[in-house]
Amino acid sequence: MSTSRSKVEFGDFQTPLSLAQAVCARLVKFGVSPETILEPTCGVGAFVRAAAKEFPVAHIVGFEINDSYLDVLREELGRSESQTVELHRADFFDADWSRIVSFYKGRILILGNLPWVTSAALGALGSDNLPQKSNFLGHKGFDAISGKANFDISEWMLLALIRAMEGREYDVAMLLKTATARKILGFVEKQGLGVSRAAIMNIDAKREFGASVDASLLLLSLNGKNSCDPLEYEVFTSLSDDSPSRVGHRYGIMVRDLVSFDKYSHLIGSSPQKWRSGVKHDASSIMELTRTEKGLINGFGELVDIESTYLYPLMKGSDVGSNRVWREKFTLVTQTRTGEDTSHIRRDAPKTWSYLERYAKVLDSRGSSIYASGQRFSIFGIGDYAFRPWRIAICGLYKKLNFRLVGPISEKAVMFDDTVYYVSFEAEEDAMRVLEEISSDEYEGLLGAIIFWDEKRPIKSSILNKVDWAKVIRPASIG
Repeated sequence: MSTSRSKVEFGDFQTPLSLAQAVCARLVKFGVSPETILEPTCGVGAFVRAAAKEFPVAHIVGFEINDSYLDVLREELGRSESQTVELHRADFFDADWSRIVSFYKGRILILGNLPWVTSAALGALGSDNLPQKSNFLGHKGFDAISGKANFDISEWMLLALIRAMEGREYDVAMLLKTATARKILGFVEKQGLGVSRAAIMNIDAKREFGASVDASLLLLSLNGKNSCDPLEYEVFTSLSDDSPSRVGHRYGIMVRDLVSFDKYSHLIGSSPQKWRSGVKHDASSIMELTRTEKGLINGFGELVDIESTYLYPLMKGSDVGSNRVWREKFTLVTQTRTGEDTSHIRRDAPKTWSYLERYAKVLDSRGSSIYASGQRFSIFGIGDYAFRPWRIAICGLYKKLNFRLVGPISEKAVMFDDTVYYVSFEAEEDAMRVLEEISSDEYEGLLGAIIFWDEKRPIKSSILNKVDWAKVIRPASIG
C-alpha cells in the first residue's frame, strides 16, 4: 500500500503537538476537569502528551490501530515523567466502546482528532477500514440514495462514542470538519441529550494540517440527562477568541445568526413554490452538447447530428452564479416526468435514439438506483415545473445570494444542472414580482442567518423551501 493511499484510507492528519497543547490549555481555561481522558485514535500521541502536561492528575487511555505509531508514542512517554498512561492497539470499528468506557469511573473527557475522510472515499479505495454500512442517520427516500447517505467517518465514530456514553456525565473535545461538528450538534439536540455547554472553535486547517477544509474544535459537555430545550452553542473565531457569537436551533432549523433570525423569523414557513434542483443525468459527456461552427459537439469532442426535439438550452451552476450569458450549451431531456416511457423517442427523433443507443452501455450502467425505473436513458429532476418558460435560479455552490431571472431561449425553457435551485413561472411578470420579493432585505436577511457559508454547498433547497416570500412586507404604494 502506498503512503499516500494509507494516509487517505486512515484519514491520517496527525495533530501537531503545538495545536494539541493549545487545545488542552483552552480546555483548562473552560474549566474541563476529567478524571479519565480517552483518546480513541491517538496516532503518534500529540493529544496524549499534551493532556499529560495540562491534566497532571487525570488517567489517560489511548487507542491506536497502527503499531508503529504506538512505538513512537511509548518512546516519547518514556523520556518524561507523567501520570499513568495506558496504550492499547485497537481497531476503532471492532472495539466495544460501551464495555471499554464502563471500566472507568468518574468524568471522562473524549479527546482527539478522528479521521477526516468520507465513507465514499474509502469505498472508492476498496478499504476495509470502514464501519458496517448502514444508513445510520435514518435518511429516507432520495436523500438516502443520492448522496446524503455518504458521511464523514469521524461523524460515525463520534456518534458511536456518544452512544457508548449514554447516561453519563462527560466532555468531548474533538477536532473535526466544521460541517461535521454541526451535524453532531444537530444529532445531540434531536436525541434530546442534556448539554451543559457546547462550543465550536475555528482552527486554521491549512496552516495546521495543510488541508483546504473548514475545521474546528468541537467542545461538548453532557450531563447524562434528557432535555427538550433547543440547543444553543458558542462559536469562536479561534482558540484564543474570547468574544463568541451564539448559534442555535429555531423551529427545527440550525441558525448561524440568532439575532438576525429573530428579526426576520416572521418569514419562516413554506415556500409558495417548491425550489427544485436542475436535471440530473450523471453522463455529461453524452447528454450535454455545445453548438460550434461545425455543429453540435459532445463531451468526447465528437460531432453529433441529432434532431432538436429533445434538446434544451442549458446553463450550468457556474453560469448562473457568475451571471454569464448563455454559452450555446444544450442538454438532452428524454422525459417530461420521472419514470416516463422513453421508447417513443425512437419514432419521434430516430437520430437522437440512435445517438443514445450508441452510448447505451454507459447510460444503462449508471449506478444510482434513481435510474432503475425500467425506462432506458432516464433522467431525474424533471416535471411540469421544468418546462415553464420563466424561472428564478441560484447556484448552491456560491458563497453569496445571487438570484437570477432566466427567460426562455428560442422559445424553449432553459434547463440547469443539479447544482442550481430554481422556481418557475408561466408569465414573466409573475417571475419579476417574486424576484423583487426574494431580493428584499427581509428575505435575504433571513437566509443569511440560516446559511453556513463555510459549507461545500452552502445554499440548499431544504433552506430555501423554509422561507415564505409571500410574507415579505411590500412598501405601501404612493399616490
